[in-house]
Amino acid sequence: MSILSLHNVSRSFGALKVTDDVSFDVPTGQALGIIGPNGAGKSTLFNLITGNLSVDRGTITFDGADVTRTSAMHRCLNGMGRSFQIPQPFGSLTVFENLIVAATHGRGLRERDVADDCADILERTELIDRANDPASSLSLLQRKRLELARAMATQPKLLLLDEIAGGLTEGECRALIQTIRQIHASGVTIIWIEHVLHALNAVVERLLVLDFGRVIGIGDPATIMASREVREIYLGIEV
Repeated sequence: MSILSLHNVSRSFGALKVTDDVSFDVPTGQALGIIGPNGAGKSTLFNLITGNLSVDRGTITFDGADVTRTSAMHRCLNGMGRSFQIPQPFGSLTVFENLIVAATHGRGLRERDVADDCADILERTELIDRANDPASSLSLLQRKRLELARAMATQPKLLLLDEIAGGLTEGECRALIQTIRQIHASGVTIIWIEHVLHALNAVVERLLVLDFGRVIGIGDPATIMASREVREIYLGIEV
């Protein structure tokens, strides 16, 4: 069964078509990676999936319901969580308070009902030792972990990650990959946009390639990356 389905989804800004007739399904429990050159429309696609942008044409189905015209909040409350490429936590709040805000607003519950879950998420994302520190004091890796933790605090069925490994050292990237693998192993479906290919290959079962808003290929990562067209588009060289 697919937790997410896009059918002929398109979006334009004036004469520029940034999402062009995109269709694909994401089976429940799978991890799908999305790659493509800068400007391919990857973040726009995420914004359409999460409801931050409206579609011009096509349909989006999430967890068996048509959510094409529903709000981002509606989708979040029904199990769609997202991290953003540039972490922007509430710097004056503690790490724990950042999770409380995400959990209460993203799940529609009271603080006392989510506190234990938030503490557990801090354990899983290796932030428990920084729980009472202001978010502004975190390192880049810790801010990335907090961005992941805030998305998890909404208790998502589907987790969308937007270049969460970007800017990290090799060692930091490996540590974050391990956390994401554990989250995926717990049953969370993941869609992950990333330029760090070895990070994707350590987690995802399928790869989708975008170019100029179009799906160029989708399938097994090794098969996709062996494609001449994909290598020419993604690597920017003639193969």
